Amino acid sequence: MREKSKTSATKQIARERVAVLFSRAEAAFSLHPERSNRYVEIARKIAMRQRIRIDREFRRRFCHHCSAYLMPGQNMRVRVHRGNVVVTCHVCNKKTRYRVVKPHV
Repeated sequence: MREKSKTSATKQIARERVAVLFSRAEAAFSLHPERSNRYVEIARKIAMRQRIRIDREFRRRFCHHCSAYLMPGQNMRVRVHRGNVVVTCHVCNKKTRYRVVKPHV
């Protein structure tokens, strides 16, 4: 089997494709939530294959347990508890916690 190319150019293309897939997932969510979930799965596969990190803004838009695209008020709940943001996915009922750090002034 042929080696997969992991040059900086292919990684940049992969980042662009991940961004496009997340924008399409956001646009398709209102009419086809299952299609937006599929876009997230494809974006995650591209990122894993090219060994790139998904940007923070995109990482917080999907459930890491079931790969569902998350929209506040639609299929997720957001709460702040003791310095953490707690995101509950209504698809799989898993909770994800993010630390809230105060910026240094």
